[in-house]
Amino acid sequence: MALPKLKEIEWVTTDCYGTLVDWEKGISDAFEREAERDGLTLDTKALLERFFEIQAQIMSGSYELYAEVLRRAAVDAAEEIGWTIEPSRAQFLPDSVGSWPPFREANAATDRLKERYQIGIVSNVDDKLLGISRRHLRTELDLVVTAQQVRSYKPDNTHFRETARRIGGKRGWVHIASGYDADIAPCLKMNVPVIWVNRSGEKLEGRKAPDATVKNLRDAAAKLGAK
Repeated sequence: MALPKLKEIEWVTTDCYGTLVDWEKGISDAFEREAERDGLTLDTKALLERFFEIQAQIMSGSYELYAEVLRRAAVDAAEEIGWTIEPSRAQFLPDSVGSWPPFREANAATDRLKERYQIGIVSNVDDKLLGISRRHLRTELDLVVTAQQVRSYKPDNTHFRETARRIGGKRGWVHIASGYDADIAPCLKMNVPVIWVNRSGEKLEGRKAPDATVKNLRDAAAKLGAK
């Protein structure tokens, strides 16, 4: 499947964390600051990889607010390296969301997309935390779909079905995201045209190719004629 012709596109949605906001840096910095309090030096890359695996496991269970997902994943990931964090102390991670930085090109790219299309965010987050992140994101949005609103986490397709419902169907809609498993795969299954922002050069390794692959959001916007 190819991307629609530009004149056929009306809506462009993006994921937030990993696509607009550099959550890997934000989470790594938060863990490092907390570890310093205990005199610990972390292998942050390894911890982050395991953290995301644990987070996905928690999300696959019964729904709970994303702030609680962050707390639970922080406790469990730390426990695996022998660092005990009390559940109440794990609040450091949701508290850090306000310092998670947007990617350098994010605001300019979404501004350009907004000049051509209606735009929205479709994200695995709760409304409060997204509101905090939106302080870094200046573009006015036409649509927001969160995990809290649909009481489900991607890769379950509930986010995308709700987005289609709100915009009146899948026609004329393109989604942009960095997470293959959470966003790209469900969009491909639903025949929603999707652009993969593959910042780290991740390999497909037998997985189905998205409709387009780019290195950053600026290139995604350019693919959609928003230069």
